[in-house]
Amino acid sequence: MSPTEPEGIRRQSTTRRRRTVRLRTLLIWLAVVPTVAMGTQVTLTAERLLAQSDKLRSDVAAAEQVGAPLYTLMVDMQAERTATAARWADNDGSEGELRVRREATDLAAAEFRRLAVDPSRSFSEVTRQLEKLAEYRQRADTRSGAADSTLAYYSEVIGKVIQVYQQEFSHAEDAELAQASRPVVSMLQATEMVAREDTVLALAGPSGELTFVGYDQFVSALGAQRYLHEALIVPHLTDRDQRFYERVVGSADWQTKTRIESAVLSGHKDIVSGIRLPAEVGGWSSAHANFSVQMTTLNIDLARSVLARGEAKAGELQTEVAWLIGGSAGGLLAVVVVVFFTTRSVLRRLNKLHERTVTVAEQTLPDVVARLQRGQSVDPEALPAVTGDRDEVGRISDAFARAVEVSVDGHRRLAAERHGFGLFASGIASRTGNLVSRQLSLTEDLQDTFGDDEALLAELMRADQLTVGMRRQIENLLILAGGEVPDPHTEPMRVADLLREAAAEVEDFRRIERQALDETSVEPSAISQISHLLAELLDNATRFSPPKSKVVIRAELVTDGLSVEIEDRGPRVSPERYEEMNGRLHEAPPYSVLAQNAHRLGLFVVGHLADQLRATVTLRRSVYGGTSAVVILPGQLLVATDPQAPREIEPQPRVLELLPAPDPDPAASVSSDPAPEPEPAPEPEPVVRTPAGLPSRRTKAPVAVATAVPAPALVPVPARTARPALPERVPQTHIAEQLREPRAQESVVRPDTATPEEVADAWADYEQGTQTVEEELRRDQP
Repeated sequence: MSPTEPEGIRRQSTTRRRRTVRLRTLLIWLAVVPTVAMGTQVTLTAERLLAQSDKLRSDVAAAEQVGAPLYTLMVDMQAERTATAARWADNDGSEGELRVRREATDLAAAEFRRLAVDPSRSFSEVTRQLEKLAEYRQRADTRSGAADSTLAYYSEVIGKVIQVYQQEFSHAEDAELAQASRPVVSMLQATEMVAREDTVLALAGPSGELTFVGYDQFVSALGAQRYLHEALIVPHLTDRDQRFYERVVGSADWQTKTRIESAVLSGHKDIVSGIRLPAEVGGWSSAHANFSVQMTTLNIDLARSVLARGEAKAGELQTEVAWLIGGSAGGLLAVVVVVFFTTRSVLRRLNKLHERTVTVAEQTLPDVVARLQRGQSVDPEALPAVTGDRDEVGRISDAFARAVEVSVDGHRRLAAERHGFGLFASGIASRTGNLVSRQLSLTEDLQDTFGDDEALLAELMRADQLTVGMRRQIENLLILAGGEVPDPHTEPMRVADLLREAAAEVEDFRRIERQALDETSVEPSAISQISHLLAELLDNATRFSPPKSKVVIRAELVTDGLSVEIEDRGPRVSPERYEEMNGRLHEAPPYSVLAQNAHRLGLFVVGHLADQLRATVTLRRSVYGGTSAVVILPGQLLVATDPQAPREIEPQPRVLELLPAPDPDPAASVSSDPAPEPEPAPEPEPVVRTPAGLPSRRTKAPVAVATAVPAPALVPVPARTARPALPERVPQTHIAEQLREPRAQESVVRPDTATPEEVADAWADYEQGTQTVEEELRRDQP
């Protein structure tokens, strides 16, 4: 079977849709995502603040534990360095002073080693440098090497101590504490520069002479300590520390220090070995001893101030963390409460809207549509009304009410359209049916009159088949208009007879090969509908397959009922085309599609009949490359066949079957018309044929020939003139109720007055129509 049906609405390919998330889940996620993000941020912030607080407390504890011994070690190393320089210059009493300083350094180093046990801190570098202290003391005692290299060791150790202070207690992660700790480190560096000046002056000894290298070291230390005081210490001191610093730099000892430094820079004398210091340097030792104590006090106060700030800052951070956690927990709780009540309120309103929508969709709207289809009025109060609410849920409700209103209006117009179309179709079918009935009556009369002329009888049978096709098309119109094909049968019919009856409705019935593989019967109420359905499929198969090819129809019992398969050898059809045609079989199209495809409505009619019979019709590709239509009739339409009933009923003699004995002239023929008598109606009715082998039309009350006709008067048709047995159609057994009207009697059969030119024009129109159909078929083929 080939695609001959209209280009209707294609079934949309069902693509897998993305899974829709429920509104409840969305609302919960709407609360969960910000809550989790906020909780994560609070947690990270709290962890960072707590880590900073712990670091501050650790620094404060380390400063309190190690800071003081480390500062003491630095001061003792500075004093030992100066004593070593004095001993190298052979100053009076320098040996005893050096011994005392070394003992103090050893005590400070031992205390530092005992406390600096944390491997994560940078104390290990100072510890490694202290391990070389004995070696350099030995060099100083034996005066091996240069004095500058020995004194440079002490400066390196002191620099490591200051570097530890800078790394461990600068608090770079906190800007406020970093600002407060900056003058502490700068003060330590400035103290070291002053201590280096003291070492250089002690190295000059009683002679008061310095090498050029020593003088350069003095000048560098002086410039560095003045820069540190002016740029990095004074600008960053607090008011309290500023006042203390001003008292120190305003003291007589500090003024003496400043005066001696200026004298060294401007009052020195150049000699061959270096420079000679001025006499004012003699007062340096006493002045340095006094102001260094004051500077040590200032350094300790600055360090304690930074430690106090660090402790207070750690406490503030912990308090901030507590407030952060408490406030965040309260905020999260408020968010949860608001989201809970909001979600419940929204879901409650949406649930009410859903219930109203379901009620309207499943109860109200179907009832309204059913009333409209029955032509009854609809109460507007039964439909949802527009309330005019401005919130989202209210607008959705109003939109649904408008949609229902539009739907009801559409169904109202559709019902009116269907009703009008039904009336229109009924009127057209009634008028056309009268003409078809008259045509069938005329054909039957001609068959009865000219039954002895085989050629004419064959042409009359062709005309009869065309007329039957016209009747089927009229019934198609009624089916599409919503009507049903009436069924006059009162007894079940065998499947074999049903297939023969369906084939008889097709113009090219000789090409149809019937195969009833199982013996069963069909309910009387469904015979006409099934016959019409199969006739449409057979007609489609014969018209769109090669003229000399066979169309096979076979029927057999299956699990779900009765399977009827119609197979042709038509052109190849694509899978997409099969999907489209099967869609037409299972889904009724709107009238707009029917109107656009009014000349190709076969599959739509089949679909309507299959829906009425609760049958399934599927089109697919056959093994021969053509199309196979599989019809599954439900088991409820089948009944068991009486095994006693004859499978085939031999034709009984009728008036048209009686011929006289053959004369020498084959053209001569005699007909005998014995008096007819009523014939008992056999079940099923016999197939009556003419002498030419063609089926004879039967009327509603067939008249049988009396059985007393003399046998010699009956001459069987010679074998050379016999033709294949043709199925017999019972006239007006499938006609719709609207077409069952009394047939108008024609008193006079008017002769055909058409001229040869008119006949030629009609034949040309026929050929042109045939060519148009063939072109359409070629365009439809893939």
